[in-house]
Order: sequence, then structure tokens, then C-alpha cells
Amino acid sequence: MIDLKKPLAILTTHIPWQELEAAVAHRFARQVRTGKKVKDIDLFGPNVAIVGGGASNAGRPRLPMRLMISLLYLKHTFNESDEGVCERWSETPIWQYFSGLEYFEDRLPCDPSAISRFRGLLGDEGVDELLVQTIMGAIKLGLIERGALSTVIVDSTVQSKAVAHPTDSRLLEVARQKLAQAAKDSGILLRQTYAKEGKDLARRAGRYAHAKQYRRMHKSISRQRTILVRLARDIER
Repeated sequence: MIDLKKPLAILTTHIPWQELEAAVAHRFARQVRTGKKVKDIDLFGPNVAIVGGGASNAGRPRLPMRLMISLLYLKHTFNESDEGVCERWSETPIWQYFSGLEYFEDRLPCDPSAISRFRGLLGDEGVDELLVQTIMGAIKLGLIERGALSTVIVDSTVQSKAVAHPTDSRLLEVARQKLAQAAKDSGILLRQTYAKEGKDLARRAGRYAHAKQYRRMHKSISRQRTILVRLARDIER
């Protein structure tokens, strides 16, 4: 049903699946519980028994490790959501081949919530281990050289930055603060810096804008402009 010359099919045979599973298997081992001491009475009199100790075999069996790892790879490679990757997996034979299946199965691989739980149990360190194994596989295939990994180039173009929207009110308040600070650094003694009134006006303008009371907002901004002009004239004098 699939062309084994496609990149995903070729990649399937070169990924060290057993090493990947071994690298993260310890994170999914059942936890050994110490148990609770409970007082009991038997034929020989009172004694203390330990209840709930050891590793419990209760609960639903875990899904195959390779299936969950491959779903994570497919999700990030094709930029899918948890629900989207499950839907596409059920419709795409080559994705199922990548996950280790020999025959096409028209079903969902798992509930989408299982992927988020698997990702949570994996943690940041587990994701790093998967990334290391992926890089080592690329080196073995000759796709990248070891020297290329010595330098990291980070592009922060799409990174979110703490930049406030440049509204008129905020810009006027910043300009007032800059003028007052420049006058102070130059040793100019101002009669009034309007610090308290300027902050109050900027705060009120934002609230009026949020409440869609634009007439009051423009009145506050007009007062801010007046303060800025007075401060500039005082410095010039």
C-alpha cells in the first residue's frame, strides 16, 4: 500500500527504536509503594500486616512505547494537534508503518488525551533524550556533520516579546518621564514634574478606552499633551 522509497518509510528503518524505548522506559515503570501498616488479629494473637506494598499490576495496560513516540514525532513534524494526529494516523498507511504496524488498521491509535498524558510523564528530560537519539541517527546517516553541532544559531524573529502597544496616552507619559529625567541629569531644577498627575491621566485614559468612553479618553490625552508642552517650555527657559 505504500512506497518504501518515500522519506518517512526510509526514516522508519534508520531510527533506533529499541534505543529510544530503552532511553525513556524507566520513566514509565510502575512505582513501588512502601505500603501501610495495619493492625490485625489472627490465630496467634494481634500482629501488624503491611497492606498495599510493592508494585501494583492494576490499571489499564500501557500502549506500545513505539506507538506513542512515533505519534509525538508525527505531531511535531507535521504541526498537528493531538486530535489531528490521531485522525490522520487512522487514514494514512505510511504513518501506521512508521509506528510499527504491519497491516493497515482503520481505527484511532489511542484517545488524544493519552498523548498529552504521555508527554507529561515524559517531561523535558525525556524529550531531550528523544532529541539526542534523533541527532545521533542523523549523524549515522551522514545527513549532518558533528562539526555542525558546535554552533547554535537562534532566530528570535517570531519569539514573543514584551512590547506594549504604542497608544497616544502611553507615548505621552513616556515622553514626560524622559523629559523629567533628562532635566534631572542636566541639573535643571523644574518647578513641577507632573509625576503624580501624569501617571493618573495615563491610567484613566486606558480605563476610558476599555469602557469605550472616548470623549473622556480624549480629554485625558489632551491634558497629557498640555503637561508635556509645559514641561518642554520650562526646560527651554
